[in-house]
Parts: sequence; structure tokens; C-alpha cells
Amino acid sequence: MIGQPQVYEALERLGIAFDYYEHPEAPTIEIASQFYRGEGTTLCKNLFFRNHKGNRHYLVIMDARYPMDIHDMEHRLRQGKLSFASPERMMRYLGVRPGSVSLFTLVNDAGHEVTLFVDRHLLEAEKVAFHPNDNRASLVISRDDMMRFVDAIGNPYEVVELYDRNA
Repeated sequence: MIGQPQVYEALERLGIAFDYYEHPEAPTIEIASQFYRGEGTTLCKNLFFRNHKGNRHYLVIMDARYPMDIHDMEHRLRQGKLSFASPERMMRYLGVRPGSVSLFTLVNDAGHEVTLFVDRHLLEAEKVAFHPNDNRASLVISRDDMMRFVDAIGNPYEVVELYDRNA
């Protein structure tokens, strides 16, 4: 299977079942949407940020159907000015190159230095899809298993409302 072995090891250790799909390389959500199968699954957007000083890092996972406004996100996350982290920081903290960031990259953050922000709306999803740290495949897991993974991985996290669906 395509993806980092440590992702599959963590899922097995936690008893998390998944559906596995291979597809052409999908480094952006726009490309990934072309291969999205739906089937009651929420495709997730995964964004890696750093704060203005560069001493704190954040992984944000959200429903890919909604746009991300960085200024609005700064306000909602209450972490000050944010910018996208560099490819070097991404490799250092998450162990992947751009285009392969996902919830599962937290398996590579042994020091638990990255804070996770989970879009509250994902808790309404039946299933969610993430890359297995390689953008040539996707794994679909249940929402409950997503949160079981989040709890088990040990990174600090917060469930936040990242956008207003009625706006």
C-alpha cells in the first residue's frame, strides 16, 4: 500500500479500520476532488501553519468544501498572525513534503510540537478522508475513529468552528 508504514502501524495498533484508494498524485484539494468518490465521506483539507515568531506550529483539518480565509482563521484560532509553514518546517515537524500533509502526519511528530485544530463540522461527518502521508492514496475512516486517532496520538488539539456554513 502507498503511504508511510507508521500510519498503517498506528491504525492497526488502534484497531482502526479504513478503506484504501489509490489515485494519481493529488497535491492540492482541487486535484484531489477529481478523484473523490464521495460515498458519504467528507474530503478533508489539511493546512500546516506557523505563528509569526516561527516558534509554534499548527495543523488545521477542515471540510474541503468550504473556503479558507487566513485572516478569518487567525481570528478564530486566536494564535496571532499565521503563515503557511515552509517545506523545510513541514519535513522537520510532520515528515512529509508539500501536498501530502494530513491528520496522519502527526505520527511523525514524536515531540508533540504541532497543535491540531479540528473543524467542528467534521464531527458531523459520517466518514472522513485523508492521505496516508503520500498524496497518491487516500484512506477513509469513521469520524469516531478520527477522534480516537487524535486522542491516541497525543498532540494538543482543539475543536473549533472554522467557518459559518450559513454565511
